[in-house]
Amino acid sequence: MRRVAKLSAACIATAALALTATACGSTSSDNSSSPSSSGGSGKGIKIGLAYDVGGRGDRSFNDSAARGADKAEKEFGGSIKELTAKTSDTEADREQRLTDLADAGYNPIVAVGFSYATSVDKVAAKYPKVSFGLIDSVATAKNVDSITFTEEQGSYLAGVAAALKTKKNHVGFIGGVDTPLIKKFAAGYVQGVKDTNAKAKVDVQYLTHGSDLSGFSSPDKGKEAASGMLDNGADVIYTAAGSSGNGAIEAVHGVKGAWAIGVDSDQYNIPGLAAYKTSILTSMVKNVDVGVYDFIKSVHDGKPLTGNQIYSLAKGGVGLATSGGYIDDIKSQLDAAKKKIVDGTVKVKTS
Repeated sequence: MRRVAKLSAACIATAALALTATACGSTSSDNSSSPSSSGGSGKGIKIGLAYDVGGRGDRSFNDSAARGADKAEKEFGGSIKELTAKTSDTEADREQRLTDLADAGYNPIVAVGFSYATSVDKVAAKYPKVSFGLIDSVATAKNVDSITFTEEQGSYLAGVAAALKTKKNHVGFIGGVDTPLIKKFAAGYVQGVKDTNAKAKVDVQYLTHGSDLSGFSSPDKGKEAASGMLDNGADVIYTAAGSSGNGAIEAVHGVKGAWAIGVDSDQYNIPGLAAYKTSILTSMVKNVDVGVYDFIKSVHDGKPLTGNQIYSLAKGGVGLATSGGYIDDIKSQLDAAKKKIVDGTVKVKTS
C-alpha cells in the first residue's frame, strides 16, 4: 500500500508566523497518531481523521475538528490516526487516504472538509460496517454522518460587528477559494454589514479559484490580500481561508485602528496568534469540534449518527467569540440581530 504524506500547510506561513508556529512538521500515514493517543494499543475507540489542507496546527478549521477528536479520545480512550491532504491532491489521493484508515481498522473515520464528499461516498460503500463522518458537505451513503453548519448566520453577525466597529465605513472579506461553501460566509457577512450600515462599502476577494485549494493554506496570500484592502481604506477584515487567515491577521495587526475577524476557532485564544490578539475583534466560531465529538460519541455508544446533522445559530453551531471584550459594547445590537435570525425575521442569504 502506498504511503500518503502528511503535510502541515501551517508551516508555510510568513516569517513572523513561522517563528510562533507550534505544530509544524511532516509525518507519514504510517506514523501520524496524535501526541495524546495511546499509539494504537487496541483498547478503546480507534478514530481516523482525514484532514483538509493545513491539518492539525492550522489554528482554524482543522484544529477545531482535532479538538473534538481529542475530547472523545480523552473520554473514551483509544487512539487517533491523522492523515492530511496536500494542495495537489487528486480524487484518487483522497480515496486512498480514507481507504488506508479503513484498512487499518479505524472506526469511526472523519473526513474534514467538503473536498472529501465524493471520496467518502465511494469508500463508505466499500466499507459498510465502518462509520464515516463528513464535515461541510452532505453524503448519500447510508453509513455516513454529514455534519454541516449555517456559516452564513454566524457570518451575518460578524458583518453586524464589522459595520458597528468600522470608523471608515469600509470593510473587507477574504475567502480562501471561491467555493459555494466560502461564498456562504461572504454572503452572510455582506448582508450583515449592509443591514446594519447601508452606506458601508464591502470589498470581497478570493485568494484562489476553482480546483486550486492553496487559498486555504497560504498565509502569504492572505497577508498580501489584507494589506491591499487596508491600503484601499478598509479597517475591518473578515477572513475565511483556513491557515491563510493567519497572514491576514498579521497584516491587520500592523495597521493602527484596524480590526481582524477570525474564523472557525476563537483565534484570540490561539497560542500561535498571541502576538496579534489585540487586533482580533472577534471570531466567527464554527463548532466543528462539537459535531465531531457528537459523531464519535454516537459510534462509541453503538448508535452511529447518519443523515445530515445541521448545526445552526439557534443550536449553538455557529456564533461570535467574545474573548478580549472588544465587542462587549455592541452586545445588545448583536443579541438583537441573533434573535431576528433565530425567530426567522431575518433570512440570511447563502449566495
